[in-house]
Amino acid sequence: MTAYVIPAHDIVGLPVAGTDALFPVRRVYCVGRNYAGHAREMGSDPDREPPFFFSKPADAQAVIPVAPGQVAELPYPPVTANLHYECELVVAIGKGGSNIAVADAASHIFGYAVGFDMTRRDLQFKMRDAGRPWEIGKAFDYSAPIGVITPAAQAGDINNAAIELKVDGVTKQTSSIDDLIWSIDETIANLSTLFTLAPGDLIFSGTPEGVGAVVRGQVLVGTVAGIDGITVKIV
Repeated sequence: MTAYVIPAHDIVGLPVAGTDALFPVRRVYCVGRNYAGHAREMGSDPDREPPFFFSKPADAQAVIPVAPGQVAELPYPPVTANLHYECELVVAIGKGGSNIAVADAASHIFGYAVGFDMTRRDLQFKMRDAGRPWEIGKAFDYSAPIGVITPAAQAGDINNAAIELKVDGVTKQTSSIDDLIWSIDETIANLSTLFTLAPGDLIFSGTPEGVGAVVRGQVLVGTVAGIDGITVKIV
């Protein structure tokens, strides 16, 4: 057995529908502004921007696995007065590779989940305006609650599935996965030219327009047709 000078970190595991086994998280990638409406509300031109990526940490403080029927409590993060939700389809990679062809990308997918890319928007904009990295706006503790992973074979026609987010029962985001500027397969192919993907990687595929702020006590419900949803309460 390998000895470490301090206790080794636990592997973050996400629940998988139909099994007691967990999906081990390796890396968490996010693609930015991948719906035209959201790109426009963020002040960008979706017709000109190629896909770009950022990351969140994969430790237990960043990813909150949410089992079916459970409501996860998400602590309101420090040093912000403008916490935003972004509901997204999360793609779980089951087979690694680099320079993956678009036509082969689907064979690398293990399954799908619904996740929230929580954002300290005030800090993100402050960093953006100063030409600095987004980390403190995007990669803080508990910034990526993720629901149960549905294996790809059980997810149905995910590329045409409806995606929706409600806050306290009021619909705030609604769209379809086929409205992505860069499709799931194109996103995987593009990302694999920049990083070697491996089993255990997660990809947040982008959020529709309608992002906004939440406060303590509000409940967020995210759904994608054909897979398990996610419910989170801000505390």
